[in-house]
Amino acid sequence: MILCCGEALIDMIPFHTDTGQTAYVPHTGGAIFNTAIALGRLGIPVGMLTGLSTDLHGQAIEADLKASFVDPTFSIRSRRPTTLAFVQLENGQADYTFYDENSAGRMIGPHDLPTLPETVNTLYFGGISLVVEPAAEAYAALIEQYAGTRPIMVDPNIRPGFITDEVSYRVRLSRIIAACDILKVSDKDLAWLVPGSQSLCGKVAAISGPSIVIVTEGGTGATAYLADGTSIHVPAQKVTVVDTVGAGDTFNAGFLARLFQAGLLRMGVLQTVSLSDLRNALLFAHQVAAVTVSRVGANPPHADEIPGAAS
Repeated sequence: MILCCGEALIDMIPFHTDTGQTAYVPHTGGAIFNTAIALGRLGIPVGMLTGLSTDLHGQAIEADLKASFVDPTFSIRSRRPTTLAFVQLENGQADYTFYDENSAGRMIGPHDLPTLPETVNTLYFGGISLVVEPAAEAYAALIEQYAGTRPIMVDPNIRPGFITDEVSYRVRLSRIIAACDILKVSDKDLAWLVPGSQSLCGKVAAISGPSIVIVTEGGTGATAYLADGTSIHVPAQKVTVVDTVGAGDTFNAGFLARLFQAGLLRMGVLQTVSLSDLRNALLFAHQVAAVTVSRVGANPPHADEIPGAAS
């Protein structure tokens, strides 16, 4: 099982009423939730570890996890409210305003975390759950606890406007990156992590820890870098973009799904992955993400919508 650890929340999506006013409709979402949903729909054994509210929004999140074959057993339940993220869309790009104080997701601590069984053989982290305390420290502790025992993938999905303590966040993120096996960042994330005028390759070389670093560049595609400096680039699929909500999250699911299917999500195996295997995983990740961006909202495809998904 791949265990996705991090935020599950409610995205408040805007739409225009018949009177021309803007209203908001609640949709279950969150970066880690989206990846878990996508993995489940692709037929990959997947679970979700998050702070889950017992309120009506939390109930909707749990119902949607189960509907997409995601096991919510590892989630930590409380009566605190669910995080809300109000979405603004401009030219297909999403911007977010979060309401997260004292939420069920934010307030979990290291003492709340379960002991993971051997059936959980891969861990995935990222998003705003690595920013806000105390949850961020709980997830960092979980990463450090299981580092070296099973593959760990991290996508920080950095949102500078959400960071209130940049110094602490950078220190925590450095610890997390040093402990993970796969790091996925956008070119904008990488520029924030490694300021300066170096090339993408130079910035990647400045990052220590992961065996694989993936850098996405929007419509240009993605490049995977190995620890020995070799790399492979795969262009993005051409598709009419409706909106980009959940695009990166679905990309991550496709990448993990293909590695899982190929039997590569194992310690000692992942560290010696070939460029050919990486290319296949990146191609599949682009296929999955292309479907998501071609329709409204974070609505990842099911396996039967992707040619060769069961390969």
